[in-house]
Amino acid sequence: MKHLLGGAAALAITAGGAFAASHADNKVTLQLQWVTQAQFAGYYVALDKGYYEEEGLDVTIKPGGPDIAPPQVLAGGGADVMLNWMPSAMAAREKGLPVVNIAQPFKSSGLMLTCWKDTGITGPEDFKGKTIGVWFFGNEYPFLSWMSQEGISTDGGADGVTVLKQGFNVDPLLQRQADCISTMTYNEYGQVLDAGVSPDELVTFKYEEQGVATLEDGIYALEENLADPAFREKMVKFVRASMKGWKYAEANPDEAAGIVLDNDETGAQTEAHQKRMMGEIAKLTAGSNGALDPADFQRTIDTLLAGGSDPVITADPGDAAWTHAITDEALK
Repeated sequence: MKHLLGGAAALAITAGGAFAASHADNKVTLQLQWVTQAQFAGYYVALDKGYYEEEGLDVTIKPGGPDIAPPQVLAGGGADVMLNWMPSAMAAREKGLPVVNIAQPFKSSGLMLTCWKDTGITGPEDFKGKTIGVWFFGNEYPFLSWMSQEGISTDGGADGVTVLKQGFNVDPLLQRQADCISTMTYNEYGQVLDAGVSPDELVTFKYEEQGVATLEDGIYALEENLADPAFREKMVKFVRASMKGWKYAEANPDEAAGIVLDNDETGAQTEAHQKRMMGEIAKLTAGSNGALDPADFQRTIDTLLAGGSDPVITADPGDAAWTHAITDEALK
């Protein structure tokens, strides 16, 4: 998995003074959401191809992991900019960390439910009486909103769904502990197939197609940092180079996967998996020039506000939570 949201839920931060230390120089530190993989190919391509260097930037990319919450890193000054799912970022903002979306390379969501076909599930109405694996730490809200819209209880029973808190693997499906699990088009779904399961044995439901998708992998900086002209100028250069990297990765997916592998210091990734992942990631970044679509933002906020009895946010953050100032300049 790669979309850690746990730290956002616990944040109650006043971010005054949480400036990264590199305002006036050419250094930029990017905090990823998860470990080095093709989900972040555009940034590694920009680094490898010298796009950041062409902009006069010295960029450091910090991988994430299960114990790393990007909003907390940003709040503590450990990064200038972070990648985050919007549910996490907006939860952090509501709790006192004024993060701002400055660019949105991912246009579409890769989140979906993957179910055993032999359970008889053909549509959401068939979820009743079933057990469904759901990622928590903020990832549960699109699911809860979806079930709320379908009129399906998440308290179990014959007319509701039993929610299984899913870990960072696909074991609940493979071991038949769940009828459906949460997967990403570019990662966990492939892990299910790699375990020997045929696509013909599965049925999938993409959140994007269900109208409950939330924005993923946006680029966020702190509001007070963006008040500094020197910092804004660095972000313009960073976003311009990053989007150049993303478009190169889209056009050259196999090469991009190779660049990711070259930067994986753990050696945990395989070429086949990264090539497949990059092929799927390219579908999610396609159609985005990096500028956030306000309609996509509002759709995400509306979904989060509709997340059952305990929504991830309680109020619409409004236009202050995003800006086109950086992308307007970067995309000239």
